[in-house]
Order: sequence, then structure tokens, then C-alpha cells
Amino acid sequence: MTLVYSGLLKGHRNWVTALVCPQGDSTTKVVTASRDCTMVAWRGAERHSIEGAYAVPEKRLEGHSNFVSDVAISNNGDYAVSSSWDGSLRLWNLKTGETMRKFKGHTKEVFSVAFSPDNRLIVSGGRDGKINVWNINGELMYTIDKDAHTDWVSCVRFSPAANMSLVVSGSWDNTVKVWSLGDYKCVFTLKGHTAHVSSVTISPDGSLCASASKDGKIKLWDLSRGEHLYELNCDEPVNQICFSPNRYWLCAATETRIRIYDLENKSLEGELIPEVPEGIKSKPQCVSLCWSADGTVLYGGFSDNPLPPYTPPGEETALKCPSKYLGPL
Repeated sequence: MTLVYSGLLKGHRNWVTALVCPQGDSTTKVVTASRDCTMVAWRGAERHSIEGAYAVPEKRLEGHSNFVSDVAISNNGDYAVSSSWDGSLRLWNLKTGETMRKFKGHTKEVFSVAFSPDNRLIVSGGRDGKINVWNINGELMYTIDKDAHTDWVSCVRFSPAANMSLVVSGSWDNTVKVWSLGDYKCVFTLKGHTAHVSSVTISPDGSLCASASKDGKIKLWDLSRGEHLYELNCDEPVNQICFSPNRYWLCAATETRIRIYDLENKSLEGELIPEVPEGIKSKPQCVSLCWSADGTVLYGGFSDNPLPPYTPPGEETALKCPSKYLGPL
């Protein structure tokens, strides 16, 4: 395989902190969140060369007063929910770009948010160490406090399996916890990381959980038994991870590159290393990742300090879009 670069999305003025793709038919290719306090819904653009815009802003969602840390989309692609360092969540209508609900319940910055597979519940976690469960009307249903994390909650994700009402959370206390939403109890506490857990993700069939940490390790867990299976060593802090929707691959954003792992062989399938413009001393970091629903495009959101690759000084933060063909080293 060869590595094919597909282009840039330009529109944010600070780090692209999170991104998510609609699961069904939609004119929106991807929704992005940023430290510029906004979100952007992007639609495809007519292109005549690789230099042309891969997608253009369709709607800019404004309302948060601090960094937007995470974003999730409903299964039908009509709604998005965002979390922010302003301590709130917002439910958005993606067709109009308007805020429908504002969720208040966290006492400090909110770092992560997720929709349940049936779109009826929303879960969030943040710097107050709380995991909150909400309905879509913005009402706080429950705060998980028994057997809770002892430090900041960095990431929360629902299991996509319809028969498993589970939430997985990662924390600065170096642990991963699996929660049952049937009784709001902790099913498993997964230990082994030696630094804070930066990202958790669940395989499309709901059988596996992966956790990434600033210790440079990615751990794979059997979600039904709470057992550690094996680990992948990245040799540098890992910012975010995600499973491919149609291949047995795990994608990792680390300090210096994007890595693609073949989980069947437990091997590195390929990597993408950002180029550094002349005059820039250090490389930008990929801080967010997302596959398109069909698994043909991998989106990566980068930091802008320094500016992202292929972006001249003074231009806006860019979103990189390498294609599915992430080739061998």
C-alpha cells in the first residue's frame, strides 16, 4: 500500500481538539471542534487539484465561551452535542447551526461527551472528576459517584453494541472504568497504565476496548471479561486513538505522528509523519482523529503551535485528511 494525502480543511484558528463523522447519508462530511471556542460542520467541495479545499465550512456553531473539548453526533446526523472548558454541554441542530439545549451540572471544565447508540442519553466527564448522565432535554439523570475515578475524567465513550448498555471512561488516575447504565455501577476497573489515560475507544462490535496513555502505551481489553489482552508500545505519549469501522485496525495520534496498527498481527501497518515548514523548529501534534463511516477517509486534527504542515505562517489552523491508504514504513 502507499500513503495518499487528500488535502486540508481550513477554518479554525486554534487546535482542532475533536472531530466526528456522520454515520449515515449526510451532506456533512465531518464536524470539528476547536480551542477557538467554535465548531464547524463541513461539506464536500468541488476540487480540481490536490491543492483545492477538501471540504468547506457549511455551518459554524458558536456559543461556548471557552475551548470546545469534544463533540459527538446523533446516529441520524441531525444533532451534535459538545463539551467545553466553560463547564457546559450544548446540544446543536446541525441543519440550522442553533443551540437547542444547554446542559449545566459540572462544576469545572468538561473534557469529553458521548451519545448513546439510541440517542436517548448523553454522558459527560471532566475536571471535577464526575461522570454525568443526561437525557436529551438537558436534564441531569444521574451522577456516577460510587467507585468513581479519583482524578479528572479525560474521556467517556458508549459501547456501540445495542445489547450492552455500557460506558467506558479514562482518567488522570491512570485507570479505565467500565460502567453499567442499568444500575450505574462500576463493572470493571482496568489498571496497568503508569500515566494518565488520554483516550478510550470501543471496537465497532463492542467486544474490545482500547485505552491510550501519556505513558506511550495502548492497551487492548476484553470488554466482556475486563481482561487485559496485550499492549502496543508507541514509545511516546499518545493523544487519541480510534478503531477503523471496517478493518481490524487501530489508529493512534502520538506526539510526532499518526500510527496505524494491524490488530490481527499486532504490527505497525503504516504511519503519517507531518512535514514541518521551513523556519518552524518543532512539529505540530495530531490531537484528534476520526474515520469516515465507510472507513475510506481518516481525518486528523492538529495543534497550531507551531502551525500545521502545509500551512504558511499566519494562516488558519488546518485539518489534515490522509486517505484510507496508510502505507507500510
